[in-house]
Amino acid sequence: MIINRKWAMPDSNTFKILPIKYLIDKYHKGMSIDPFANNSLRAKITNDLNPEYNTNYHLDALTFLKMFPTESIDFVFYDPPYSLRQVSECYKNVGIEVTQETTRADWNTKHKSEIKRILKPSGIVMCFGWNSNGIGSSDMEMIELLVVAHGGQHNDTLITVEKKIQTFLL
Repeated sequence: MIINRKWAMPDSNTFKILPIKYLIDKYHKGMSIDPFANNSLRAKITNDLNPEYNTNYHLDALTFLKMFPTESIDFVFYDPPYSLRQVSECYKNVGIEVTQETTRADWNTKHKSEIKRILKPSGIVMCFGWNSNGIGSSDMEMIELLVVAHGGQHNDTLITVEKKIQTFLL
């Protein structure tokens, strides 16, 4: 596994931070999706709950991920809100009722299960956040970790790059 640490100024547009942009350029290929695109249009198929963003879809992320057939996607950007409080704010900002279902701890787990399902063997998922858990599954191999330090009182941004392991049935 490759581990890198770079320094860059923080930016609310995560994919514009240069070390992150370079990492994306290194691995991004094929049919790609982004369930939390915001104003980033790097993926071929984009989604954001907020209809103010110019994305292909404006669905809940789980509904968006369930649209895709099994093993049909080459690359997934996974940059969800980092906390349950932020998830709640996202729903409230677009006038959707916040329920126990949307603020449960297994919210991310459901997304990650769908990502594993739709990712092709040898497909790549990039997870962005404040921890290095990634998808965290035995059928995923972590191939790179990028730590982007922002200095001062800013949290680092951690990006995991994982590849789905091909399984062969005997």
